[in-house]
Amino acid sequence: MNYVELNSYTRKWIFTHASMPVAEADLALIKPFTQARAAQLWVEHISKQSPDADHFGQGDWASNERIWSAAFNWQQAWDGDDAALPTELAEYIDWEDNTTVFFCYEKYNIIETQWGVFKRNWKNFLFFDDGPMLIGRKKKQAVWFSSKGTYRMALRSE
Repeated sequence: MNYVELNSYTRKWIFTHASMPVAEADLALIKPFTQARAAQLWVEHISKQSPDADHFGQGDWASNERIWSAAFNWQQAWDGDDAALPTELAEYIDWEDNTTVFFCYEKYNIIETQWGVFKRNWKNFLFFDDGPMLIGRKKKQAVWFSSKGTYRMALRSE
């Protein structure tokens, strides 16, 4: 089994919080991975050596500062009433809504969903903003969110 039932997920509340409830149809497409499967994906796509974004080092593609864009602000959009993604992010990612995406909080905590679900509910995903990374299955674009209210974009290498 690769997934944990959403009802058993320790951070389930970020998707069921009264102030930002997620539609039932979208909840069904938010699938947290088991720790073992999350760790496997992390090693394959993010880092073979670092457990989280704070510890990227030599050999991690994400540690290459030259690949990352300037920082853009997500906090203002998050605080606002509009549910739309921040402009630069929406323009950078041109994936189909059914593209499988992985929202990677850290090595043992990754959620699989679809790009359309993420776009509609991105604010929920960012209740925890301690360096998560968004990547798409078989896609090169990556977005790295910072707890400082910013994000940067890059083309990742495999």
